[in-house]
Formats: sequence, structure tokens, C-alpha cells
Amino acid sequence: MITQQIGIAIVAPGGQALDPCAVERAVARLEAQGCLVHNYYDHASIHERFGGTEAGRLAQLQAAVADPDIQLIMALRGGYGTTRLLPHIDFEAIAASGKLVVGFSDVTAIHMGLMARTGASSYAGPMLVGDFGVRETVPFTLDDFWHCLAGPTHTITERASGNPCVEESGTVWGGNLAMIVSLLGTPYFPYIEDGILYLEDIGEHPYRVERMLLQLEHAGVLARQRAIVLGDFSGYKLGANDNGYDFDTMLAHLRATLRLPIINGLSFGHIARRVTIPFGAHGRLVSHRDGFSLGLSDYPTLRTGGG
Repeated sequence: MITQQIGIAIVAPGGQALDPCAVERAVARLEAQGCLVHNYYDHASIHERFGGTEAGRLAQLQAAVADPDIQLIMALRGGYGTTRLLPHIDFEAIAASGKLVVGFSDVTAIHMGLMARTGASSYAGPMLVGDFGVRETVPFTLDDFWHCLAGPTHTITERASGNPCVEESGTVWGGNLAMIVSLLGTPYFPYIEDGILYLEDIGEHPYRVERMLLQLEHAGVLARQRAIVLGDFSGYKLGANDNGYDFDTMLAHLRATLRLPIINGLSFGHIARRVTIPFGAHGRLVSHRDGFSLGLSDYPTLRTGGG
């Protein structure tokens, strides 16, 4: 745990808080840890399913970037709405500020756009209401986040069987699969050579996951990667017509079809126990019979960046 006071700005680039009390719990927890919290989200200003109008959500982000007391910009939650803001986000200002954007799921759009437009890194990490605002927090998730922020290196270690033996190094990037595929062909899709691509999604049937991965393959993205690391893909329902076609069957087909190794079992996605991953870090992936590790280095921390 970092002992310096951390300035955290709360913004809602996508969805609104489903439970306003969760925002209060989260802010209280962060302040109890000594963090300085500036909450730019106003529940009274929600619009439709979003944490404000487009102009309002963009203003939250702009204010957080301009705030001199802030080192971390943490998303309220995911949901949907961040892609509406992409043409209007000043990515250069975010990069120049040194502030670290934190979130996952819908926030993948900011991670992708920031890297594509400026080359700056960000954090696929916890969000306010879902991780800090729940009634019972998950110690592993929050501890892994603080440890990763402290740097200068971080190692993710997983126990998992059935993976190929792999030793690969490259740029670590990725996030929500549907969000990534939605940005193909746009100015917000980074060109990354020798990448280690981590992926997760929620509520996507295995055939949709396969289809999206094949789209990345046909677009030439996977040919530039060293490995794929899969996180959690839950929340879907199989039907009678699947006839044995489940996630494992889909994974076996992709492993036989694609030319790069696919590692499964990363504790990342829409799950309570989740690792933090610096988007853009240098990674060393080592997989063996009983598990794998992903060593992370060369990424901004609160000691090297953060406003």
C-alpha cells in the first residue's frame, strides 16, 4: 500500500450508479485510507442510462484532467456510453497531465484511444461502485490494485491447467472483447506489434466470442500478437441447438485454427476477484502445465507519473 496521499477523481464516462449509496460507501472507504477524493459525478444529473449527458460526462473528465490535486481518474462504473465521447476526448491533455485512468469493461474504449492517439498507458483496474462501493469488498482485488500502482513491477500468477507451454514477451494490452472489436477501423484502435492481448467479456455466447476473435484474425490484428490471454467469459446461456458447442469446445477450435498460443484462466473480467493490468506495460508470459505467470514492467506508477 502506498503511503503518500493519493488524489482520486471520480468520473462517469458511461453508465450511472445503480445504487447511489454505493458511491457514498466507496468515497468513505477511500477517504478512510487517506485518499483525497474529488467526486465529479452528480447522481441528480443522470441522463437516460448514462451518468449524465454527453456534454456533462465529458465535462467530468475534463475537470478531472485539469484538477492539480489528482493523480488517478477512476471510472464510476462501466455499462455503455464511453464510445459516444471518443471524438471529443482530449487524449493529448490526459497524456500530458500524467494522470492514470483506471477502469475496465466500457472504459476499455479510453484505454484503447489513449494508446492509439498518444502512446500513453492506463490501468485496467477496479471501478468505484463495483469494487470500492460494494457492501463487502474483495481484499484481493483492492490489494492487487494498490500493489500494481506502487510498482515498479507487478506479477500476476494463476493456477490453471490445460494451457500450452509458452514463453513470450511483448506489450500487454486488451480489455473487453466487444469494445475492442467495436473500435476496429477507427482512430482509437492502437497498432501494437508483438503484443500480449488480454481479453474478457460478459454475457457473450461462445459463438460470439469465436466470431469476434476471428474478426480480429481476419483484420490482421492477431498476426501481430505473441499470445492471447483469456479472462472471464461468463453470463451466457447455452441452448439445445448448441449440441455440445460450449466455451471449451470453442476454445479448442480456436487453438487448432489460430497461429498463436491462447492461454486461459486469467482472473480478469466481470468477476469480484480480479487482477489489475497496466495497459501498455511490457509483459513476460510464462505458461506451464499447472499455471502461468505474467510479469509486468515499464509502466507508469504513482512514483513515476500521476500528475
